[in-house]
Amino acid sequence: MAVKAFTIVLGITAVATAVISQYRAAQATAQYPPLGQFVEVTGGQVHYVQEGTGPHLILLHGAGGNLREWTFDLMGRLTDRYTVTAFDRPGMGYTDRVPGIATGLTATEGDSPQAQAAMLREAAEKIGITDPIVAGHSFGGIVSYAWAVAGLDQDSPVNAKAVVSIAGVTMPWPGELDRYYSVNGSAFGGIVTIPAISAFVPPSVVDSSIEATFAPQSAPEGYADYIGAGLTLRPPSMRANTRQVNTSRPHVVELSKRYPELTLPIEIVHGEADKTVPIHIHAEEIEKIVPQVNTTRLPGVGHMPHHVEPQTVLDAIDRAAMRAGLRP
Repeated sequence: MAVKAFTIVLGITAVATAVISQYRAAQATAQYPPLGQFVEVTGGQVHYVQEGTGPHLILLHGAGGNLREWTFDLMGRLTDRYTVTAFDRPGMGYTDRVPGIATGLTATEGDSPQAQAAMLREAAEKIGITDPIVAGHSFGGIVSYAWAVAGLDQDSPVNAKAVVSIAGVTMPWPGELDRYYSVNGSAFGGIVTIPAISAFVPPSVVDSSIEATFAPQSAPEGYADYIGAGLTLRPPSMRANTRQVNTSRPHVVELSKRYPELTLPIEIVHGEADKTVPIHIHAEEIEKIVPQVNTTRLPGVGHMPHHVEPQTVLDAIDRAAMRAGLRP
């Protein structure tokens, strides 16, 4: 009798969790609708915002984010001299996951940086982008490098002319990832913890997470309300995000083996106080194997230099454009 009662309670809890998470996901979609346009690619669609005139600049957001990361502020500082295209990465915001990937509750496969780059390169070519500078923040950094490495094997108008890494994931890291990713990227996470987080996590936890990402600085006023964290808390987006990060290290290992073949300009902007993507593991290690890397170190700055020191990031992008021969 006790087992039967427990089973009934468990079933009711599961149904309630699913209903609440679906309701909150619908709320997030209504509150943060697509800002841009869609382009059809093989197996799905890609959401992007494009503004400005000049050489092409592509912006790729980090883990758990969406293109609002760029439209909040930095994009508007660039459109006077670049044609700026910000993409939602696969599985995030309003972009579909890469074609053919398993997306079920118990699936654990992540969209690799290489597969993400391929999908976004196809989108870029379809909307007429040529000779882009590819800039990525955090996890978007490794997708930027994957974009550049793809150009070693493909003759394409969308091959990167330069890379700008903003606190970007670049090199393999020692040890294990945070348990948030290992648990939620697992089959158990897909069935149990992700629906529970999506349904019940309070706004205060989201705000604390944002502040931790910016530490030791604080998020700019209005950022938390604008960025659309609720989009990331939708179960499909959470599954995509955690699986991408949880399965990324072997792909980073493979990509890093080809970095010495790159000859394009690479600019890095990285905070010395970044605890999310530590400078000594990423920026400092690629400097040892790629001689044309130019790193701008920011003492006391954490993981969000494009918000904390935007002019420094703008300067790095302009340098990349000049080094690539795209601007005088």
